[in-house]
Amino acid sequence: MAVLAPERARREPGQHRPVPVRRWPLPRPRREGTPALPDDRLLSWVLTAVLGAVAFAVRIWDVGYPSNLLFDEAYYPPEARELLEWGHEYNRGYTFIVHPPLGKWLIAGGIHLFGYDSFGWRFPSVVAGTVTVVVLTRLTRRLTGSTLLGLIGGLLLTLDGFAFTLSRIGLLDVFLQVFVVSAIACLVVDRDRVRARIRAAGATAGSRLGPRGWRLSAGVLFGCACAVKWSGVWFLAVFAVLSLFWERAAWRDAGVARPTLAVARWGLPGALWALAVVPVLTYLASFTGWFLGETSQGRHWAQQNPETAFPWIPGALRSLWHQHAEWLTFHSGLSTPHPWESGPWSWLVNGRPILLWNPQGLTDAAGDQVVRYILMLGTPTLWFAFAPALVWLAWRLVARRDPAALVVATAVVAGWGTWFLNPERTMFVFYTAPVAPFFVLAVVLVLQDVLGRPGAERWRRQVGLGVVALGVGVVAATFVYFLPVLTGHPLSHAEWLDRMWFPSWF
Repeated sequence: MAVLAPERARREPGQHRPVPVRRWPLPRPRREGTPALPDDRLLSWVLTAVLGAVAFAVRIWDVGYPSNLLFDEAYYPPEARELLEWGHEYNRGYTFIVHPPLGKWLIAGGIHLFGYDSFGWRFPSVVAGTVTVVVLTRLTRRLTGSTLLGLIGGLLLTLDGFAFTLSRIGLLDVFLQVFVVSAIACLVVDRDRVRARIRAAGATAGSRLGPRGWRLSAGVLFGCACAVKWSGVWFLAVFAVLSLFWERAAWRDAGVARPTLAVARWGLPGALWALAVVPVLTYLASFTGWFLGETSQGRHWAQQNPETAFPWIPGALRSLWHQHAEWLTFHSGLSTPHPWESGPWSWLVNGRPILLWNPQGLTDAAGDQVVRYILMLGTPTLWFAFAPALVWLAWRLVARRDPAALVVATAVVAGWGTWFLNPERTMFVFYTAPVAPFFVLAVVLVLQDVLGRPGAERWRRQVGLGVVALGVGVVAATFVYFLPVLTGHPLSHAEWLDRMWFPSWF
């Protein structure tokens, strides 16, 4: 019996063999690994400390001037003094207390040390701004694998007029900034430590990863950020998710067949504790004075409204929940026009900085007009680079799958993108406080590519270093030029006009 040949073998005479169609896979973006840290740990810490001392000296200089309450200092230093006196804000009977108390407690610390004056209520902001410079320096060094780039990141933040003025005024946002940046830095360290442990132990490491102190610290710091301002919750949410993806990538690279299952089994329980429970407990702890106070605002709402739902929940917690509902209503519906309000799009280009102080009717000995102006203005040559840097950041993320770009992009989404969810709300440029260091970090990533890779030819590195030095020098010169309108230094009317580059700055 004849055996039928396979279909591909039965061809008529003269019939050509079909040419197979080759299907080439689409090229995948090159994935960059996390750069190794340089072996200059002691030197890097010395240089970081020197930069921190410079940042502190620049910010503390004449910080008590002017002695007036500037902008929203009308609220927070008085409430901080009330915390010192009663342990909670005074119950006014009308709603002006719309933020958690931790930032005001930090201002209260300065008042306790130095007295109720402009130096006392601004000193904590100086400290917080300086710590942010130090932490950003270390975070940039870890993300780029370069001490030089880390120092450049910290130096650019030191020379940023927005960060400078934010560190010299008794507002809450500088504390939100330092807690957010520090929490993210802790999570990045946790990422690197866990990756190293998994790599060392192999695919069977399992639950033997050991304690995760850096992740726990991040949870505490994120809780502190939320206890200053609620906008910190966006950073907590997105970076908690990102940390799980980091862990999944570490298990996948270690050869685990089911990395998602490994994360669910060995990573998720600890993450729920460190990045969910701990932040909530930290947040509630900031209200200790409110819980203990007999006359704190809204403290006895549950007793006055016993018919409310969930009566089995302790009255103090129900009262706190009700107060938070009132705060949420206030923030969601805040749409009162303000002469210095601005939208998220304008923040990237200094579209509408905030005038903090401008006394009228001042003249010099000759009778000529003197202008004293304090403007919360980002250094223009730095801030005008933010938008192009974000475009470059997107390219690094897509083309290289760069881990450093992913960290910055995630922070930008949490700290800038989320403000587009409620465009009708009244907003101000100081809402960029927690994300501004990451805009600076995006610029540093551009400078990293300008500088070139360590293995590049010598001339390439020298040219790149010259361009980077020139860019930083331009930012420094611009900061010095605008310093008088950041500190209220007396200027003639003509000198002041020279610094008002756009009509929206008036």
